[in-house]
Amino acid sequence: MSPSLHPSLDLHTDVLIVGGGMVGLTCAVAVASAGFSVIALDRAPIAVQLDAAFDGRVSAIAAGSRRALEGIGLWNHVLAQGNVAEPIRDIRVSDGESLAFVHYDSRALARDDSRARAETGQEPEPFGHIVENRTIRTALAARLLELPNLTVLAPAEVASVANEPSHAVATLADGRRVHAQLVVAAEGKESALRAARGIAVTRWSYPQTAIVCTIAHERPHGGVAHERFLPVGPFAILPMTDDADGRHRSSLVWTEKTALAAAYLSLNKADFDAEVARRVGDFLGTVTSIGPRWSYPLSLLHAERYTDDRLVLIGDAAHAIHPIAGQGLNLGLRDVAALAETLVDAKRLGLDIGFGEVLARYERWRRFDNVLLAGITDGLNRLFSNSFTPLVLGRRLGFRVVNRAGPLKAFFMRHAMGLVGDLPRLSRGEPL
Repeated sequence: MSPSLHPSLDLHTDVLIVGGGMVGLTCAVAVASAGFSVIALDRAPIAVQLDAAFDGRVSAIAAGSRRALEGIGLWNHVLAQGNVAEPIRDIRVSDGESLAFVHYDSRALARDDSRARAETGQEPEPFGHIVENRTIRTALAARLLELPNLTVLAPAEVASVANEPSHAVATLADGRRVHAQLVVAAEGKESALRAARGIAVTRWSYPQTAIVCTIAHERPHGGVAHERFLPVGPFAILPMTDDADGRHRSSLVWTEKTALAAAYLSLNKADFDAEVARRVGDFLGTVTSIGPRWSYPLSLLHAERYTDDRLVLIGDAAHAIHPIAGQGLNLGLRDVAALAETLVDAKRLGLDIGFGEVLARYERWRRFDNVLLAGITDGLNRLFSNSFTPLVLGRRLGFRVVNRAGPLKAFFMRHAMGLVGDLPRLSRGEPL
């Protein structure tokens, strides 16, 4: 797919984005929407990424991320696909089969928000929305076509990148050369551009695999997202919209020991559904899996730096975290919003957008948030993925404390919405 494919060997652009996943293409849309010329490329054709078999996951789009997507004209393309975005009204976090839990209610937060009280008649803002990744990719494909200053090359691959005094030159595998003021690496955890610049990473693999599938259930979920901590890892039940046949649906993210995941994935449908039902419980009535099952190995990664000469890392190329809190994509989208704002402000000042001090601002801005979430998710996974009695008693006491501590609970709720910290303008619902 190429909205404006240039036929010559030499292409010129302000920004070259390498990696056409959800973060990479969202970055392309954000930067192009701000008036920069952009070329984005990926090894996989866009049509392949839209296939139902390409990605079976859903994403929790936090309120701050939704505001950013609205600001770059992307969220309306999500909603245009029909009933595809399920609001998260409540979050219930529980510790195994115990009675200890924390309940977060978005309506309670709205009642404490003077601005929300002033907006009488409006539905309280939810924590976020659960959206299938394929729906987000479809929205991106539609938005790309609306931006004449955005070129998508797919399939395409970068062979090498060299820096000139005023720009970078990326040579593609087919011989074409892309001249750009700035190159954005968005190719994921195994970023070739990051490796080529010698940027070291801190990384480790968890002995866990995420099993992902969709379930249909007898009773409605009520917009409640459940995070249940089990000894092998978190088990998330994420509310989805009803399907075309009116079936109530949820997405499961079942963290399992890697040594056992393959055996569960190979079970026949009846046995697999029995394992799912045992973990879900009976609050949704009868449950049954629908559609394919996917699995993803879990790991943590953090780059020692996010920038190099005329190069910037975003998304999983810079950081990847455990999915325990569903924040991975939201971190990448905050990268996008911060980078777009950084580039816009630099342009207004007449600065070279590939200049080191410009990129250093982006890195300073994003590092604390990314390191903090990486540490929190890693710590939570280690804390709850065990049955050591003193820890079990301590964390259950902690649940009770948080559940009764109003200000602390409100802080955690706003953090889940992506509305805490030094937010980019897009995440605040403001224009670039």
